[in-house]
Amino acid sequence: MSDWGRVCDIIISMKTFKKFFLLPTIITALSLISVFYFGNWEMFLAVAILIVLEVTLSFDNAVVNAKVLEKMDDVWRHRFITWGIWLAVFGTRVVLPIIIVAIVSSMGVWEVLNLAIYNSEMYGQKLMEAHYSIGAFGGAFLLLVALKYFIDHNKEIHWIKSLERQMKKFANIESVEISFTLIILVIISKFVGVHADEVLVAGIVGIVLFVIMHGVTATMQSSFLKDSGKTVAAAGLSMFIYLNILDSAFSLDGVIGAFAISKNLFVIGLGLGIGAYFVRSFTLMLVEQKTLSELKYLEHGAHWAIGALAACMLLGLVFHIPEIVTGIIGLVFVLMSYISSRNVIS
Repeated sequence: MSDWGRVCDIIISMKTFKKFFLLPTIITALSLISVFYFGNWEMFLAVAILIVLEVTLSFDNAVVNAKVLEKMDDVWRHRFITWGIWLAVFGTRVVLPIIIVAIVSSMGVWEVLNLAIYNSEMYGQKLMEAHYSIGAFGGAFLLLVALKYFIDHNKEIHWIKSLERQMKKFANIESVEISFTLIILVIISKFVGVHADEVLVAGIVGIVLFVIMHGVTATMQSSFLKDSGKTVAAAGLSMFIYLNILDSAFSLDGVIGAFAISKNLFVIGLGLGIGAYFVRSFTLMLVEQKTLSELKYLEHGAHWAIGALAACMLLGLVFHIPEIVTGIIGLVFVLMSYISSRNVIS
């Protein structure tokens, strides 16, 4: 049997489907039926579109998450798909945007919550006004994720060799990725007028959060094999927190884009939440099927996609970049790296 045939068998096998995708499929079906029954056709269509968009545009997130998840034990993997999905649905896609709007607009959290429930048009407008903070925070955080992967002394495998080998050379410069990100933030701030302070503050918060989480996670991982069960638990917890912050950075800009499809907070939360559940199930499949060890360039493609997303989020503070464009660029990187990996195996 050909490699392509073997891969297809893995993906479509009933055993794989039951283990990873049966429950998300059932939840999706029941949710769509309920939305249609208690709501209307327009709400049904909006939820369906948001699910498809979230799944389609998050493959790079799934690949990066899978790499981190490989280092976690079964207990924390289970918590990622159970506890983590509640954080993804209600934390990142509902609660966090409300908190951000409250901070940026100098309003109370309950006031913003009432706005979101009873005046979704106004809430959507307030969320759009918070776009500068969201874009700067997410863009800075994700740019560091991508740069840290490529600017690494220990990186030996290269996909886009001419670029990645040159990027590795910069690893000799201490904290070069942080310096580069700060320079980008300063340049962007010059083109956003009165929002310059917002961009700089939010971007610096993203940088500081990345440095803290990356440092804590690296420290915990280095002690993972040589210390007590407390250290193992701490390592799992630090990686769990890092994954959920990463998910937030990926998803916040998508929450703003979702308001182009629906102004209903329930519809947005449900559609994006179900999509996030599918993405997390796909992540677990990548880990348990050991897909990343077979497809050696897939992680590279995912990090190029992350870099592209970060660039779009930061440039989107100056120019309008449609969400679909960002998604297509990321998807192309992931698909091309997959094809390159399959060619190597063949």
